[in-house]
Amino acid sequence: MIIFQFKLFDHSIIMKKLPSLLYLVFLFHFSNFAFSQETDTIDYISESNKIYNPSIKSLQLYRSGFDQSPPLILLNSGEKLKLSFDDMEGGSKEFTYTIVHCDADWKPSDLRQYEYIDGYYEDYIYDYDFSFNTLRPFTHYQFVFPTEDLAPTKSGNYILKVYHEDPDSIYFTRRFMVLDQKVDISANVKQASEIADRNYKQEVDFELVTTNYSVSNPFIGLKIVLLQNERQDNAIRDLKPKMMIGNKIDYNYEKGNVFNGGNEYRAADIKSMRYNSEFVAHIEKDYEGYAVYLMPEKKRTFEVYKTIDDINGRMKIKTEDGNNSDTEADYIAVHFSLSYPAPSIDGDFHIFGALTDRTFSDESKMTYNFKEKAYEKTLILKQGYYNYQYVFLPKGETTGDETFVEGNHWETENDYTIYVYYRQPGETYDRLIGVKHVNSLESFGK
Repeated sequence: MIIFQFKLFDHSIIMKKLPSLLYLVFLFHFSNFAFSQETDTIDYISESNKIYNPSIKSLQLYRSGFDQSPPLILLNSGEKLKLSFDDMEGGSKEFTYTIVHCDADWKPSDLRQYEYIDGYYEDYIYDYDFSFNTLRPFTHYQFVFPTEDLAPTKSGNYILKVYHEDPDSIYFTRRFMVLDQKVDISANVKQASEIADRNYKQEVDFELVTTNYSVSNPFIGLKIVLLQNERQDNAIRDLKPKMMIGNKIDYNYEKGNVFNGGNEYRAADIKSMRYNSEFVAHIEKDYEGYAVYLMPEKKRTFEVYKTIDDINGRMKIKTEDGNNSDTEADYIAVHFSLSYPAPSIDGDFHIFGALTDRTFSDESKMTYNFKEKAYEKTLILKQGYYNYQYVFLPKGETTGDETFVEGNHWETENDYTIYVYYRQPGETYDRLIGVKHVNSLESFGK
């Protein structure tokens, strides 16, 4: 079967692909992920951005040179993505990575690897350094891609899959996107139109302009994804056009495009162990390393809205106790405490933000301390600055409720991203043809 496919190409391409033929055979017979073939039970969004090995910490993927940016690059632009992470097992490993093309919902597409990869189907991560002067040792890895040896050739969603020695031994997956901007997007965030929502919610209205690009049957071919602060759990998906006028496609709704305003994020500043920063109660040190105890915190549900500068759930790795934050920033045991009168029987409380990968898992779930009458959690975090919120996850649900603890205000500053995907008639994959970032405060000021 594989020989038949490669007969369609010249001999130079065959020779270029030969080192990866065995890996291609593997992909034909097994799933692209380390989970069951029962596709009906797979949470593709969760599996596409997951740490499988707990030794991996401080995992970041962003556009090179912009460490607070989403992992998005323009097709054939020369832009690079940078991946960095720490392995707490220490030593050195020869990590291998590959990329998987996905549809708008992060399910692996029907494309074969030779249809979306230029070069080899896998490559290696060579750049690593050992930690220096840290109480908790680790090995820091980083690399930039695409490279001359492996580059995507189509726009759309991709998963970066990193493993060690065996493709079955997956350490983590990361989502990234390749954009081929074909449509113009104008967007505006405003106070919700519905009277019942006006004090609590934000409405994202937008319009596509397809002057230089033909979109056949946008009600079927277009897929829209709206994200708030890079969250996937409360994403709005598959909005249909409200109307079309000439080359303009309108998505000005009053209900389907509405998010909770929520509240500004809380902050943990652990850049230095030499002093107590804001919200730090005290710092301890023992044979295992440093421990930071944050001040006990309370619900903000009924508090009046206050403007607070935040970075909308992101994190910034940085140490003030050394020169190189990659290798000299130490790992700290950070203790969180949320006062609460009694344990909830209706769901769980989670620490939510980039520090917990914006997911709900055992890593983020808090436990109740009856003596202290508080929910508590200890996270091992690299020195830096972290935004987070306490989010309630009702039993049986996958969408967290940040308003339960943090409150809900239409004035809150939030970042929104609009992703526009398009599947052309006769094609089997979703192109990413438009992306627009819009900030609520910037919109309010217009």
